[in-house]
Amino acid sequence: MNNNIPKFKSITAIICAFNEESTIENVLKAVADSNLFNEIILVNDGSTDDTGKIIKELKKCLDITDIHLPENKGKGFAMATGIEQSQSEIIVFLDADLTELSTSHFANIINQLIKPIVNNEADMVLVQPYVTILNYKINPFKSLTGERSVKRKDILPILGKMKNSKFGIETLINLYFQATGKIVKYVLLAELDHLSKFSKTSTLSASKQYIKEGQEIALTAFNNFNLISKVIKNNLNKL
Repeated sequence: MNNNIPKFKSITAIICAFNEESTIENVLKAVADSNLFNEIILVNDGSTDDTGKIIKELKKCLDITDIHLPENKGKGFAMATGIEQSQSEIIVFLDADLTELSTSHFANIINQLIKPIVNNEADMVLVQPYVTILNYKINPFKSLTGERSVKRKDILPILGKMKNSKFGIETLINLYFQATGKIVKYVLLAELDHLSKFSKTSTLSASKQYIKEGQEIALTAFNNFNLISKVIKNNLNKL
């Protein structure tokens, strides 16, 4: 455990993977080598490539908890499953398709992603990789980032909803935290990158996946209109 974090604060890294055979090994090794986390939970969401095989091989030399879902249940279900298995006070979610993650990044991760939670400066911290399809400064979707930290107790109340949210999971979490008046902080982690769907598969397949994700995000927002109403009310009260 890194000495820069108070010993009474336990931290779990949760990584959810679906067909990430090209990146999962580097991500898991970097997370494990950081010695930052009390536990590392990897949820293999019904991968059909060699992701599961790679995870099982890495488990022989890395201290990780691996959960293999028999079929693809969606990102929300996978994240909720990881939370259910976690024991720590703080949870850090990391994407399995990060391409430049290394142990050198974790000094920044400590300062930017974890310390605001430990110091009660924020209830949730969202980290945006510097390079995505759109530049960070103009990216309207940066709140949908997969890299974020939360207090476990704050996210437990929506565990049931998370399981049905699929790729609307980030939208659900964001709405819930805003509706309940939680402090959300956005930070930039320079030089961190991840694969886009266009680099993983054909243009047609990637386009269909993005459309499907958009539909799941819209459905999540529709199903949680009560949270949207609370967010609007909170914002009006600030005026």
